[in-house]
Amino acid sequence: MILEHSIFLLTLFVFSLSIHFWGSSCQESPTIYEALKSNGLPMGLLPKGVTNFSLDDSGRFQVYLDHACNAKFEDELHYDQIVSGNLTYGQIGELSGISVQDLFLWFSVKSIWVDIPSSGLIYFDVGVVSKQFSLSSFETPRDCLASSVPKIGHYSIMGFTINWNRNCLESSQFEVESLQDPIKKTRAR
Repeated sequence: MILEHSIFLLTLFVFSLSIHFWGSSCQESPTIYEALKSNGLPMGLLPKGVTNFSLDDSGRFQVYLDHACNAKFEDELHYDQIVSGNLTYGQIGELSGISVQDLFLWFSVKSIWVDIPSSGLIYFDVGVVSKQFSLSSFETPRDCLASSVPKIGHYSIMGFTINWNRNCLESSQFEVESLQDPIKKTRAR
């Protein structure tokens, strides 16, 4: 009887240990939103519903969306089907796959950072300049609507990547002049 009782207790102990270790090894990995938040960035930098992503120990990530889409913040953001970058505390560098609209032009975002969290500002580097937004605008992920008008081209001017869509080409004419050295213009007069 004592032997049966000891075997039962030993079996119960081994079973409870295996459940404990099995449960701890099967914990869910963090979402990309949790990774953003733990690195001092707002979760709303990426659109709602991201489930397919990769993130390595160095902070290199790729997010895979079902389709390219646009989300409205203070300005409109465009997300390509694949967004990638390097996540470090307070910033995303080497970013590709996100564009921001200013007036009617689209600018590729090269990096995003929060300089001083208490300032309430977040910065998007689009080449030569950076755009600042209210940090609170990006607190929660936004719905992202499939892009209705695909981008069909871009130019790079002084570090700006200018993308245009089919509507712009049909409704407007664009003329691009080469930029000349202003000192040479002054001397020529």
